[in-house]
Amino acid sequence: MSKLRVNCFTISLDGYGAGPDQSLNNPLGVGGENLHKWMIKTRSFHQMIGKEGGTTDTDDEFAVRSFENVGAWILGRNMFAPSRGEWPDDSWKGWWGPNPPYHVPTFVLTNHKRAPIEMEGGTTFYFVTDGIRSALEQAKAAANGNDVRVGGGVSTVRQYLEESLIHEMHLAISPVLLGSGENLFAGLDMVKLGYRCTEQVATANALHVTIGRV
Repeated sequence: MSKLRVNCFTISLDGYGAGPDQSLNNPLGVGGENLHKWMIKTRSFHQMIGKEGGTTDTDDEFAVRSFENVGAWILGRNMFAPSRGEWPDDSWKGWWGPNPPYHVPTFVLTNHKRAPIEMEGGTTFYFVTDGIRSALEQAKAAANGNDVRVGGGVSTVRQYLEESLIHEMHLAISPVLLGSGENLFAGLDMVKLGYRCTEQVATANALHVTIGRV
């Protein structure tokens, strides 16, 4: 059965998935880049950005697992563009350049219509204006029996958690404090929503925790 998953979603020790004051020049917010030190050294990340090398350790194993059996993605608008409101033009086609790392149909949540964008490597961005459940229905249909992965950001993951729609969530808890920004769990009662911890593995750079629905 197709699952809705979150993988390699990094948060700080105090629960923030992004720092404050996100912008085009600082897309992860102040201090947010420090969250991802565990990932950027891995072979998987190096391959994503077209570089050789990288580690093949436990951190990389979680990164490899994150791409297995994924047939579609769902992203919040922040994960696609820095702009807000109406689309200023059609020139912006995502953070990743002409060949994004998704390689499958990718559904972007937004309040503003935009035509689909076909990219290199099999990624096509579709823009969904009628909510998270519509995006999930479309993504499941496009995934053709494979899983759907929610890529973020924090607000998007929270919306799916609030509806108990996420089946499995892998978090990488980075040993840093951000103090402010976007908090993943603020106001959410994960126990009442039906979730529990199913796996935990510590490395030098992160505590990997998997949370599943009971």
